[in-house]
Amino acid sequence: MRDIIVTLIVFASLPYILRHPFWGGIMWIWISVMNPHAQGWGFARNFPFAAIIACVTLVSILLSKKKYKFPPSPVGGVMIAFLLWMTITTLNAIHPANSSDQLLKVYKILGMTFVLLLLTRKKKDIQQLIWIVVFSLGFYGVKGGIFTIRSGGAYRIWGPDGTFIEGNNEIALAIVIVIPLIYYIYSQTRHKWGRIGLLASMFLCALAALASYSRGAALAIGVMGAFLWFRSHNRLTFGLLLAFAVPLMLMTMPTAWFDRINSINDYKEDGSAMGRINAWYMTFNLAKDRPLTGGGFDIYDPGVFLAYAPDPMDVHAAHSIYFQVLGEHGFVGLFLYVLIGFLTWRDCSWIVRNTKGHEDLQWASSLATMIQVSLLGFFVGGAFLSLAYFDVPYYLVVAVAGSRRVVQRMLDERTPATRPGQRFVAQKVGS
Repeated sequence: MRDIIVTLIVFASLPYILRHPFWGGIMWIWISVMNPHAQGWGFARNFPFAAIIACVTLVSILLSKKKYKFPPSPVGGVMIAFLLWMTITTLNAIHPANSSDQLLKVYKILGMTFVLLLLTRKKKDIQQLIWIVVFSLGFYGVKGGIFTIRSGGAYRIWGPDGTFIEGNNEIALAIVIVIPLIYYIYSQTRHKWGRIGLLASMFLCALAALASYSRGAALAIGVMGAFLWFRSHNRLTFGLLLAFAVPLMLMTMPTAWFDRINSINDYKEDGSAMGRINAWYMTFNLAKDRPLTGGGFDIYDPGVFLAYAPDPMDVHAAHSIYFQVLGEHGFVGLFLYVLIGFLTWRDCSWIVRNTKGHEDLQWASSLATMIQVSLLGFFVGGAFLSLAYFDVPYYLVVAVAGSRRVVQRMLDERTPATRPGQRFVAQKVGS
């Protein structure tokens, strides 16, 4: 039954996508992030929904009477450079065949990200993009939170099979990322019951993230909370809210959860932690040997560990977005990857700074601040997970780039006399 429902929704959306290509991007996010077909047990699990949506979206763009132009954005240019560099590293990879398969997957993710950059041009587009990300990840957070309450936190939360977020650590980070976005929607909602539902969703998502037993997620939540408190206009109220909510959530966690979190202090006795450190050394040593291109994708095998790891018998994935990119694409690739995050953060700060005093643009300021919180959680939690190609952070890049375009356009429309090249005219008229 679930397979049929998902199939009907996707195929019913195709005629609408043909008329409105942006909805192709929305449907792509729903399918690729939530993976609703993974909730079924029949033909839909392996049906190429994403490919069909992508093809119809591209056809819609080509047939549209509107002229879509790729926005002149520094972050967009760096993303293109990063994709081209990954192509070069794949050509020079240790395992070219397997690397080519992984590159194709990354092409699909970043390819639709570029399509969304092209199509996200209005406030409504940005709001819909945030809503679909929240719905797609919030579904697992709310579901996991309810399960945690029912089980008393005795069992770990896991994500959908065969996805980026199937592991307990990965689903935890995904849920952590979405909590600030839910708060943004809460801040824009005026309906009483809608606000109550969103508050409950944030609480359940936080519970689900804790119930994953992910130490990285717990650390990310702590850093995000501190950042939010620092940026809050009413630190006393926010501090009291945290003082009430945190103990309430921790009360639901069993002793095993506290033992797991406290093991951070004894990482040298933790096989999982030491395995990650061994993998980090491997990627760093590999990058030193091949500083420009790294080893390409698919470098986590006994042969590579034998050549570069301190303990060649302890083979692990990179377990860090930074060491993952460093080992696979060298120091150049890592620079480009970090630059994407830096430019996006800078755009968020630009939006917050330039919307002060403009009441009708406060939605953009709130969104930029919450995306900064989400990205901070990803930067911290991602330091312990192999999620460099996880698609949700790239969709947040799209939301920020689109928001900056909207804010810049609205500011230009209301202050035409101060545009570059017109300043002299304005001064002459006023003299």
